[in-house]
Amino acid sequence: MNIIKPYARMLPPIGRSRDFFSIDDGIALLKHIEWCARISHRSEEAATEDSYDRFLRSVVLQHGDWSVVEHASVSVDFYVDRGITHELVRHRLFAFTQESTRFVNYEKKMPPSFVQPTGFDEEQEALWCASIDRIEDSYRRLILSGIAPQIARSVFPNALASRIIITGNLRNWRHFLLMRTTKEAHPQMREVTIPLLDQFKTTIPILYEDIEPLASQGENLRKGR
Repeated sequence: MNIIKPYARMLPPIGRSRDFFSIDDGIALLKHIEWCARISHRSEEAATEDSYDRFLRSVVLQHGDWSVVEHASVSVDFYVDRGITHELVRHRLFAFTQESTRFVNYEKKMPPSFVQPTGFDEEQEALWCASIDRIEDSYRRLILSGIAPQIARSVFPNALASRIIITGNLRNWRHFLLMRTTKEAHPQMREVTIPLLDQFKTTIPILYEDIEPLASQGENLRKGR
């Protein structure tokens, strides 16, 4: 049984040779937003090296014009269980590409991986592991009997680990983080979204600095998007 640690990580912009999203990438997105927003008043020439900070705090944070933030997007690589991916795809304005249990043969391509929930005592953990062992054996036997992966997958539980790439504009990510880092969010969702919020705060200043993990969903909704 292969147990993985779930994660969510911001992907670098297209064309970058490194495998991480940096603060320089985030600042570049904010400058792009400023330039696009200034088109409305044809004040592009007023932009300076650091004017994006004052401009976004005034136009977006103080006056609530979040629409301009939709001009910049980020992709995030999630590795979570299928129960969490079912929640992720409810955010309909994102683009999604997910590991397919129809086409991946976990007997030939790679062994299946699973995400173990936290909070088990010793007896509960043993029961969970025994269940996963039986399921993994059932899948293997079905594949070896000639059943297609898209049929054999029906025995897999929500605990099956799955990678999913999600792309969305910075306004959508703000709404996502406001909703999915709250105390009401599923514990396994918070396990990846709270560290993801830290990534957004670190690399894209201004737009996410007011979001605090484990706040109430009602409180966050009042902050708006």
